[in-house]
Amino acid sequence: MNLCLLRLALGALLTLLLGAAQAQPVTVGSKRFTESYLLGELVTQTLTAQGQVAVHRQGLGNTAILAAALQQGQIDIYPEYTGTIVRELLKREGAADAQAPLAQINAWLAPLGLKAAVPLGFNNGYALAMREADAARLGIRTISDLAAQAPALKPGLSHEFIARADGWPALQQAYGLALKPGNGLDHGLAYQALASGNVDLIDVYTTDAQLARQPVRVLQDDKAFFPRYDAVLLMRAAVDERPLQRLAGQLSEARMIELNAAAELEGRTFADVARGFLQPAPSAARPGFAARLLAPDLPGLLAQHLALVLGSLALAVAVAVPLGIAAHRHARLAGAVMASGTATA
Repeated sequence: MNLCLLRLALGALLTLLLGAAQAQPVTVGSKRFTESYLLGELVTQTLTAQGQVAVHRQGLGNTAILAAALQQGQIDIYPEYTGTIVRELLKREGAADAQAPLAQINAWLAPLGLKAAVPLGFNNGYALAMREADAARLGIRTISDLAAQAPALKPGLSHEFIARADGWPALQQAYGLALKPGNGLDHGLAYQALASGNVDLIDVYTTDAQLARQPVRVLQDDKAFFPRYDAVLLMRAAVDERPLQRLAGQLSEARMIELNAAAELEGRTFADVARGFLQPAPSAARPGFAARLLAPDLPGLLAQHLALVLGSLALAVAVAVPLGIAAHRHARLAGAVMASGTATA
């Protein structure tokens, strides 16, 4: 009788504990441009491949909207850039601040309940660009060169760049540019507007797919105005970044341009491009089943699973043994435990 009650109590408790231990869905956000969509997909698919429930809320908006959603718990994580974190979110304007290491950035983020983790391996900075033919004709190679040609140029800057603290207003002041930014346009339309001649100067990301395909000249930032924009994952402090560490350092600028081009110029879906990066096509050099099964990360994975199982088991036993003893001594409690065990089965 004692053993039966203990088994039933233990089974019921284990069921409850394991159900409660199921991971809550991780909500991944992204901004409204190709690279952010792709990085959001990479994060989502990486989590899903490890058995976590992850959803991707695509194209939520600009930096301010994503950061607010993160702090309010509407999303858990989204791809961001160190320069944006320092200048836009933390409002730190010092030259040294822009080059701060990740540990220092996280010290600044801690009071906000946020952290930056998983450096992805590439820098996607801001730059200004013109049609190559016009830049050559006007002798423009640097941003400083724009000052003398300002009356002849019509800028077509993105909405976010116009509004950012590290964007047009500060750049205009640093370089003394007498140019009016206009009403702003969507970044995705900038290259089309430049090619059609509707605008003469646009802001670009240095990993834009169009840079490899369009006849444009990226102007040298000769006053080193722009900070580095190293790609990282910005998340709530409570989020476990360990499942995403396999993405760390996996993307170079050249590789990111290729992925952006696959989505933007070749018409592939964001999910398909991300899947192709995470699951490359089989080749003769690909390790066989046994090699993959016995991969170097196997001991770590086994240790993680063993720790989870033993932790749950220890907690269950700690509660179930006294419960079983009590059930044996009190008939009414024994009936309740038996009913719980039957319902669980």
